[in-house]
Amino acid sequence: MRKILTLLSLLVVSAALSAQDAYQSYISTYWEAAVQEMYRSGVPASITLAQGLLESGQGRSTLAKESNNHFGIKCHKDWTGEKVYHDDDAKGECFRKYPSVSDSYKDHSDFLRYKDRYKSLFDLEVTDYKGWATGLKAAGYATDPGYAQKLITIIEKYELYKYDTEEDMVAVEPEAPQKEQDQVVTPQGEPAKADKPAKTEKTAKVEKPAKTAKPVRTKGRTERPEVRQRPERPESPNSIEALKPADGFAFSLARMVYNRNEVACVMAVEGETYASIASDYDLFPKEILKFNDLKSERPLNPGDIVFIRAKKTQAAKGLDKHICDVDGETLWQLSQRYGVKLANLCKLNGISAAQELHEGDEILLRKKQK
Repeated sequence: MRKILTLLSLLVVSAALSAQDAYQSYISTYWEAAVQEMYRSGVPASITLAQGLLESGQGRSTLAKESNNHFGIKCHKDWTGEKVYHDDDAKGECFRKYPSVSDSYKDHSDFLRYKDRYKSLFDLEVTDYKGWATGLKAAGYATDPGYAQKLITIIEKYELYKYDTEEDMVAVEPEAPQKEQDQVVTPQGEPAKADKPAKTEKTAKVEKPAKTAKPVRTKGRTERPEVRQRPERPESPNSIEALKPADGFAFSLARMVYNRNEVACVMAVEGETYASIASDYDLFPKEILKFNDLKSERPLNPGDIVFIRAKKTQAAKGLDKHICDVDGETLWQLSQRYGVKLANLCKLNGISAAQELHEGDEILLRKKQK
């Protein structure tokens, strides 16, 4: 009986060690991808790693191994990439299949940054992993009531919060060292003149330092490389989108002129029309309708944005796309929200202004970077 208990204990210990090895292996493999995404999108690396670990079973789930999908992101109606089908909340649900794990990480970051329900998280400090974890749960990312605590436990157990700080950035290859000249002396023991150096029998070799762009594993722990520069984290999408006071509008009017995407606009008040606002700013009625992508007057509600200058051809930098949270949004609403001409939104996305939009649809707001 004692031998059986001993054997069972050994099996339990072995299983625990194996699970810990799986976690450490995942972290050492993907920490750089998580940090790169943090500086590209603003999602804390600790959160990305913890979610990847939890949702992919440390990279060992069928979806992760066969489809490079580490976050369980589903297809949605506008997904044009490869698809796979698995049983989840319902039988045979459609999931995205990615060419690489890095594509899965990028899609996960975009999913959080460009959906309205998660945008408030980007106003938190990047080091506030507890706020991010509880915020994700509150925003409906997962139905598991213990989801936030599971993320926090993983982050603290494996010290993933260290990847959110400046010293844990993506490594940059060090600069080449300056070549040093060997000191040469004369037989009298004095330094030789620079224009006529004496010959030496041997010249000391200057060894190039080893590159530090890759992490080094030491006793089960990843040693992070030396960092030479600090990338800039992107501004919160809410901050970029917010209305800002506009310069150069010194009108004696009891209203504020704002900038949205560097385009002058005002907020409508009760009883106003496009024609009345046009009159206030010396515009023709047809001119202000054109600025707002309208062919004729439509009712204005208090707080509606009305542009008094032509909108831009794409959204502000840092607002690359919009992911619909609900059914029923329109391209015109998005053109007003982001200060982008409606025709350009249609062209960017290859759809008409009348296209019905559904939850999960991705609308490009800027040209894709090559």
